[in-house]
Amino acid sequence: MTILLSTLNARYSHASLGLRYLLANMGKLQEETRLQEFVIGAKTTDMVEKLLSYRVAGEKLIVGFGVYIWNVEETTKLVAVLKRVAPDVVVVLGGPEVSYETAEQQIVKLADYVITGWGDVTFPDVCRQILHGPQPLMKIHAGVQPPMAQIKLPYDLYTDDDIKNRTLYVEASRGCPFKCEFCLSALDKTAWPFDIDLFLAEMEGLHARGARLFKFVDRTFNLNIKTSLKIMQFFLDKLEADPQDPVYAHFEVVPDHLPDALKEGIMKFPPGTLQFELGIQSFNPEVQARISRKQNNDKAAENIRWLCEHSEAHLHVDLIAGLPGETVESFALGFNRLYALKPHEIQFGILKRLRGTPIIRHTQEHGLVFDPHPPYTILANNTIDFATMQRLVRFARYWDLVANSGRFAHTLPLILADTPFEHFMDLSDWLYARTDATHRIALERLAALVAEWLADIRKMNREAVTALIKSDYAGQSIHQHGPDKSATKGKQQNSLPPSTPATSAPSRQARHMAA
Repeated sequence: MTILLSTLNARYSHASLGLRYLLANMGKLQEETRLQEFVIGAKTTDMVEKLLSYRVAGEKLIVGFGVYIWNVEETTKLVAVLKRVAPDVVVVLGGPEVSYETAEQQIVKLADYVITGWGDVTFPDVCRQILHGPQPLMKIHAGVQPPMAQIKLPYDLYTDDDIKNRTLYVEASRGCPFKCEFCLSALDKTAWPFDIDLFLAEMEGLHARGARLFKFVDRTFNLNIKTSLKIMQFFLDKLEADPQDPVYAHFEVVPDHLPDALKEGIMKFPPGTLQFELGIQSFNPEVQARISRKQNNDKAAENIRWLCEHSEAHLHVDLIAGLPGETVESFALGFNRLYALKPHEIQFGILKRLRGTPIIRHTQEHGLVFDPHPPYTILANNTIDFATMQRLVRFARYWDLVANSGRFAHTLPLILADTPFEHFMDLSDWLYARTDATHRIALERLAALVAEWLADIRKMNREAVTALIKSDYAGQSIHQHGPDKSATKGKQQNSLPPSTPATSAPSRQARHMAA
């Protein structure tokens, strides 16, 4: 008998923490359990062949798939082909995408069993029942949430190759006390910490084996300041012991909660060692109240400004377009306010309707229309029509290409001037009219287009513009913050719910793992 734990990661550099949690908690079944990770875009039949290579004649093969918003379509194809050529293989699904609205999904119809929610103890229990009875089993199993002390930590299951070549995801806690309705963590009752001393001992082990990049998937790193300071001190001690071999840590931070004790610790980190992701989402108080988001906007803005001016932390700050009741005009005001604070990157996200999230309650009143296919992006609402929403989607893509890439560091202030949102929207509309594309635009062509827009549309001196573009392009001003910037890109707006964590670096709307 063999048990396989499998998922399709967004890219090879993302190592699945969720699968490793399951493997760590398999108990006596661990010896028969293997990991087999794939990458999105792999050929379906090749993946099926690889999975079946683990099958031993006359023995049962159980395959557990982690299903997420970014891999559900390809995983559905994979399960369909697997069950077609090997119907005797037992397929167990888990993850956020199959934890809610389960009955209507094609992948659920194809599978034998589904685990919703936490999978740490439920997946091995289901495997034991499949192997030893009692039979028959019900198809849907609600995951049991064990006490945190009973969950075995998985960090020794990162291989030497993982440590050398991949992003290591870690978590000091699960859950979130906040109730933002676009987020699966709105369903959490609170946040649950792991024992901090045990967790740091595991981090010590990873560091001793050569790990230097640590990406925390905790929803609210600075919720418990005492714990935050302990974790930060761990990294500061490593930096002091060997500044020539620095560690790099990424945390998700609540923007309006930055007491002096935390600021003192943050100021000690040298450049290139600390990155924060801060979710503003909206500066509109009415929208915040509507979606149950509690945030002191003035305090959040003050803290972002402080971090930019008094720390070396690299800041990713998130905004969401398409929230119920948010107009383009109010979103533009928030965008301009955020840009004035000068964070290193503004992550411009478009609202997505994750399965199970309470945002759906606003559908009728605010005319929310979502794409029925993953990632369930909003298409229109009663304040932003479809055509305008498409313009915002293109804005977000071009913003990544021009602003967040760092390739136009000197030119960007010229583009944005005194009204960043409005000027960049003009550029975005013009770029799309000229290219009819938002992807696969060569850097040389993009640079030439930006120069043309500044000279012909904004009526700026062509020679000066060309010189400025050349200074950016020649210098390749791509601001690489930390060892693997790709590990922190592509995020959007929603936090992890309480089940086992992310397999890759998706949007916070998408992250969590059940099986």
